[in-house]
Amino acid sequence: QVQLVESGGGSVQTGGSLRLSCTASPYSVSILCMAWLRQAAGREREAVASAYVSGTTTYYDASVKGRFTISRDSNRNTIFLQMNDLRPEDTAMYYCAADRNCNSDSRRYQYTGQGTQVTVSS
Repeated sequence: QVQLVESGGGSVQTGGSLRLSCTASPYSVSILCMAWLRQAAGREREAVASAYVSGTTTYYDASVKGRFTISRDSNRNTIFLQMNDLRPEDTAMYYCAADRNCNSDSRRYQYTGQGTQVTVSS
């Protein structure tokens, strides 16, 4: 069973930055895509960014494009989400997710972590 462990959440002011990390353990060759999802209070979980571990394709939700960057380390089982120019509407629990395929539907990921809270104050 693959476990995903996130870290890096916290509280920042509008315009600040945070970097989230997620490590998949144990490494599995079936994980070809890793992603970041988020869920704000009272809202459905949504896909924020995703990328194939091969680095061939990335996806960003329109609300974060140009501000967030998803990347991975060379061993392929750790991904990052660099979040710049944070806004109050980015406040949410952020979850790492993994699956064989990337998908803009947050419900399609086989593995999901426990989440890390990001709070942006105005």
